[in-house]
Amino acid sequence: MNDSKRILVVEDEQAIKLGLEENLKFAGYEVLTASDGPDALQQGMQAKPDLILLDIMLPGMSGYDVCRKLRDSGAQMPIIMLTARQDEFDKLHGFEMGADDYVTKPFSVKELLARVHAVLQRGRAREDAAGEFVFGECKLDMASRILTRGGREIILTRTEFELLAYFCRNAGKALSREVVMNDVWGTEYYGTQRSLDSFVSNLRAKIEQDAHNPRHILTVHGVGYKFAL
Repeated sequence: MNDSKRILVVEDEQAIKLGLEENLKFAGYEVLTASDGPDALQQGMQAKPDLILLDIMLPGMSGYDVCRKLRDSGAQMPIIMLTARQDEFDKLHGFEMGADDYVTKPFSVKELLARVHAVLQRGRAREDAAGEFVFGECKLDMASRILTRGGREIILTRTEFELLAYFCRNAGKALSREVVMNDVWGTEYYGTQRSLDSFVSNLRAKIEQDAHNPRHILTVHGVGYKFAL
């Protein structure tokens, strides 16, 4: 069993939804289902699943909008987007809305289960039990997992918190994109370097006074990134 982890499957194609439900249950997960955007949003906010598999093309409200509204409400459960599209822009747009991973149809059950496992494992990564980092107008409290800027709480997704915490703990070091992705998400992470760059862009918008001229998350050309407290 997978510690009774509850997964919300949001898919309007009945055959795909039933197939996902059966395979996830066989793998030991508890499964909830939704067939349209409004129902997905309601269940995501009320049932608080441990992970959401979210189709993009949905009746009533797109998966992008469901993801954005969940993140705006403060929901931090991992979200894996499901889509038949393969365009890089669509993937980056999903990450900008707060998605944690992206699976393109058609996909194998083995691949999907591996991604579900990897994302849930990332969520279990141990953070420092106490302590805080202060930089500019921001304070990152490791115990409460709360970021404040100028005394106001800034909502971070689970992935954004893990990435920012990693940068803070490694302040002053020039870090390659490969090292960051491996250390934060592990070797099972299926994202690309463009995905990492998208997460960095989102963080800069939240912590920098001028995201186009950052003072904290610095680009090291030809290498990756360096964080300055």
